[in-house]
Amino acid sequence: MYAALLLPALCFGFQDADNAEAPQSLGATIAEAESVPLFDGQTLDGWRGQDGLWSVEDGAIVGRTSAEAPLKVNTFLIRDEPAENFELRLNYKIEGGNSGVQYRAEVFDEDQFRVRGPQADIDSSPKYSGIHYSEQARGIVALRGQMTKVVPGGKKGVNQFVGTCGDPATLQKKFVKDGWNEYRIVADGPTMSHYINGQLMSRVTDTRPDRETAGVIALQLHQGPPMVVRFKDVTIKRAP
Repeated sequence: MYAALLLPALCFGFQDADNAEAPQSLGATIAEAESVPLFDGQTLDGWRGQDGLWSVEDGAIVGRTSAEAPLKVNTFLIRDEPAENFELRLNYKIEGGNSGVQYRAEVFDEDQFRVRGPQADIDSSPKYSGIHYSEQARGIVALRGQMTKVVPGGKKGVNQFVGTCGDPATLQKKFVKDGWNEYRIVADGPTMSHYINGQLMSRVTDTRPDRETAGVIALQLHQGPPMVVRFKDVTIKRAP
């Protein structure tokens, strides 16, 4: 992550959306779908990633890096079942560094388990958790508290700020520091919404004709200083 958000000179449609619900399209269908576990709580069956970085401890997936062998690039634990329209839920805890949940993603480096596409960000600092980040592509698309629309333009599209879902500092207070937090990611057609502990953190509606519509789910270990990230209770509801 760590890239600038492109905003147009004029903002429009500003609205207070603290308790906004996602625009209706497949939302009801997704909500009524069966919840399916993606992690059995004991093994990494169904997932693949770089040896020595991922394990299962106390019923949680654990990604761990060290000062002795720092990562030079971001790497991921990948679930190879493509997902298109869905609600993904998980609980996470992070100690240092940065992580994220990749979805509708494409694997582009099999040797180092690297992917690109939309990401629901996770951060040990107060800055990035809840934002919408485009890994290896467009960078930051919506900061915490922002609702944006991506329209065609250039190679990456143009991010238009269309509203707010809360003050970033106030939203940060929803997080449990050094504890478990619940992430809910809803990918509903062109609209992608990130919730942490029940609060909408960011929302993006991508109207590009070549937008990402389906792809893998993956969990991130970020390059840089040593870090530990944990995930548990990973479930998905898929629209038929």
